[in-house]
Amino acid sequence: MLRSTVPTIGVLCLVAACGDASTPRAFVARDAASLDAMTARDAAAVDAGAPEVIVAPDVQAVVRDVPEDLSLAPDAACSRTGVEARVERLPVDIIWIVDNSISMAPAIDQVIRGLNDFAGLIGSRGLDYRVVMLSLRNAQRNVTVPEGRRYAVCIPAPLAGDARCGNGPRFLHSSVDVRSTQPLEQILGTLGQTMGYTAADPRGGEAWRGFLRPEASKTFVVVTDDQSRLSADQFETFRGGTNPNSRTFDLPPGLLDPSWGGLFTGYAFTGIYGWGSETNPDVRCMFPDGTSPSAAGSVYTTLVHRRGGVRARLCDGAAAWAPFFERIATAVERSSRIACDVAIPVPPDGSVLDPRLVNVVVRGTAETLIGKVANAAACRPTGGWYYDDEAHPTRVNLCPASCERANEELRSGSAAIEVQFGCITIPG
Repeated sequence: MLRSTVPTIGVLCLVAACGDASTPRAFVARDAASLDAMTARDAAAVDAGAPEVIVAPDVQAVVRDVPEDLSLAPDAACSRTGVEARVERLPVDIIWIVDNSISMAPAIDQVIRGLNDFAGLIGSRGLDYRVVMLSLRNAQRNVTVPEGRRYAVCIPAPLAGDARCGNGPRFLHSSVDVRSTQPLEQILGTLGQTMGYTAADPRGGEAWRGFLRPEASKTFVVVTDDQSRLSADQFETFRGGTNPNSRTFDLPPGLLDPSWGGLFTGYAFTGIYGWGSETNPDVRCMFPDGTSPSAAGSVYTTLVHRRGGVRARLCDGAAAWAPFFERIATAVERSSRIACDVAIPVPPDGSVLDPRLVNVVVRGTAETLIGKVANAAACRPTGGWYYDDEAHPTRVNLCPASCERANEELRSGSAAIEVQFGCITIPG
């Protein structure tokens, strides 16, 4: 005989087994008085073998004679049918940062030529996308600034809003003169608009944080032939303050600091740069003429591996770009997230929804039955789900832990959220 305790979740609620509406197999007991008020039919059901619910002083509900396996197995006593809920893909924001060194001219030409096609690839996968470009903006590519000659970027329409590389509905270009060893510093500095990185500063640019959407997944794409002087750890976890590489400038906290409010949680990092070996991050690639980039970019390799991104070799020239754009698009799609609140489908037999006979399953590489909790405040580290309105539910909300598991399934291939009808709701 199994004896299990149902923990407190606001009100006394017991869901113990499966059954149909005519023969209850589980009962809700808010207190001892509610037990006394059980109908004769309920009492008869208990006599017929349904689980017995007992209220004790220190225990809200004790269940006797409940099967140990509460999973919704195909041969369960209840009759269940599942309907896949319509899952919404959340938006994606892609941030490009392009080194403006003269040596980067061939790569910059490829970015200018291919970014509209790249955006088309993202859009063709049904994703709501935005693109941010961090690089010196000028309709003329060869330009001279006080620091010397630079190679600028001007993205054409339709991604850009006009013929002079203006912003568009899905595109924001912050004109940042990206120095060869400073892309990561300039990402952080212009993001936070800290001292030395505003639009009025030589290393700064226009604010772009407001263009990012809180719910969107974030992907960074770096294009450079040099090494970053800011480390991968500093990029993610710097506490904020004076730039560790320059006493003249300040940097905000790293991307994963709590002060960003989770804006970059789960971000991806990709790049095309000077790496040349799959096993040795310090080995540079070689151009067809026998020369090599300034550095292998080992810091970028660390971030690509750490964040599950993709990369290409700068030395492969024009041939590298079309496959690289394609791989980024695939990686962006895979790293995109699903919304974890879904509309409850209509029961397949057209019957009126009975909120007591609903269960939720996440399908992916495995099938995971999720237990129900009372509300968002009752979510546990192990996960769960709850209704938007307990009395008149229209949506199912996954708790954060279950939402993250569903998104992990999505990243590993595909995921679906199935709402099942007909069996007594399994508690979390």
